[in-house]
Amino acid sequence: MSIFIKNEEQIEKMRVACRITGETLNLLEKHIRAGITTGELDAIAAEYIRSQGAVPSFLGYNGYPANICVSVNEEVIHGIGGIRKLNEGDIVSVDVGAYINKFHGDAARTFAVGEITDEHKRLIEVTKQSFFEGIKYAKEGHRLNEICAAIGDYIEANGFTAVKEFVGHGVGAKLHEAPQVPNYRQDTSGPKLARGMTLAIEPMVNAGRADIRILSDMWTVVTGDRKYSAHYENTVLITDGEPEILTLV
Repeated sequence: MSIFIKNEEQIEKMRVACRITGETLNLLEKHIRAGITTGELDAIAAEYIRSQGAVPSFLGYNGYPANICVSVNEEVIHGIGGIRKLNEGDIVSVDVGAYINKFHGDAARTFAVGEITDEHKRLIEVTKQSFFEGIKYAKEGHRLNEICAAIGDYIEANGFTAVKEFVGHGVGAKLHEAPQVPNYRQDTSGPKLARGMTLAIEPMVNAGRADIRILSDMWTVVTGDRKYSAHYENTVLITDGEPEILTLV
């Protein structure tokens, strides 16, 4: 699959989708507290996305039944919002996509619910920082594996593990485009980065082992050892200089 290089008009459309995505995450952060349900968070996100003239990217994607992904504690990704209430001490990963003018934005954050343990704070912080370690290399002329290696090396150096079965990806007119962006060092250098590429770079980091399982709903991914997991993602534009983080608003 070839990599879709966006022109200036297409990048402007992506900026709109990504702004809505980032604003939705900022709104959700304000609502995350003990007692709220994952389904209520899903509804809040959907209402805001639609109020901006966009639609939730995930709803119906390959049959996915919810508007966003809400994954609690040992849930890595693809948690489906429902009646589960958040409790003090939980961590919750929220993954949001917005589609407007034929382009997608995609981003995720992990939030603390009230007071959490120091270890879980560090898990969230390392996951976020691994993204920023990676995008030091998200520049024209660098190779994709430089991003992957920087993310994975930082995660491992801090005593955590990167999920290998699920990876980042190109994003644009399709929610998932080429290339794949793993969160660990690759055997090959990968494609050369070029301006106009847009990548959803998304470390998924486990506190324990790297292995995962998929629950009976066929969507929710959990850690094999049931230790906590965190997720941090932004849509990133490759330019002729520093990368532009389109979903950080």
